[in-house]
Amino acid sequence: MKKKISKELAIGFITVVSLVLLYFGVNYLKGINVFKANNYYYVKMPNVNELQQSSPVYVDGFKIGVVNVIDFPFDNKDFITVQINLDKKLKIETGSYFELKSGLTSGAYLDLHFNKYVETYHLPGDTIDGFSAPGMMDNISQTIIPRIETILPRLDSILQGIQMLVNHPALALSLEHISATTASLENSSKQLDQILSGNIRPLLSNLYQTTSDLAVFSGKVKQLDLNLTLNKVNSTLDNIDLLSEQLNNKNNSLGLLLNDRSLYDHLDSTAVNASQLLLDLKLNPKRYVHFSIF
Repeated sequence: MKKKISKELAIGFITVVSLVLLYFGVNYLKGINVFKANNYYYVKMPNVNELQQSSPVYVDGFKIGVVNVIDFPFDNKDFITVQINLDKKLKIETGSYFELKSGLTSGAYLDLHFNKYVETYHLPGDTIDGFSAPGMMDNISQTIIPRIETILPRLDSILQGIQMLVNHPALALSLEHISATTASLENSSKQLDQILSGNIRPLLSNLYQTTSDLAVFSGKVKQLDLNLTLNKVNSTLDNIDLLSEQLNNKNNSLGLLLNDRSLYDHLDSTAVNASQLLLDLKLNPKRYVHFSIF
């Protein structure tokens, strides 16, 4: 005959199981593996800006543990004690330290820096020094904000200068002139479009006719017998050369006439005598002509 389980025992069993599951679930959400052996260390920090329980602990970007407890010692207000839960296989050399850092999206975390020059190690439960690295907001407040403070007076003067420039009457006048110039250019463009639309076809027709005439002329030039023309020119030049040679030669009449100085002198003397004879005949006709009726 089976024994019946009382309601009280069943409720107690369910409560225990629920508490165990809650414990494991909370630790899982915190990133603590309760089935893995861990060692506890304490970190002495000057401040814990944004650091929270279950915040990760890294070494060279690899997660080695989580923050377990953050305790503020009221008897010593210079430091804040942070209990961290690290992998049991991890050994921390003496002289190593933790650095508090803050990411843009990941929040605050601890970064372990090993002292690789010693061979002695911290024991679980030891207190290790910690420091705070300047965060992003600290860098902004230390570098960017002072620069902004120095720029603000200049920016104010620049804005005043811009305001004076914008409110200056010359700017409005210049804008009016620009508007008038733009309107004039638009009107000129319309007129040019009208001129081109009215005259472009005749111009294209004349250009086409001129091009056709040039093509015809070029075809006629190609049809000319250039060799025959050049031969005729050469023949004409030879004849002119022969004529010049004959004119310079004293063995012919024309050459003698052109080149004989004595002949020229005789002709010149004859012309002078004839001129004197005609003059004397005009002045004394009776000397040469006699009229007798009876």
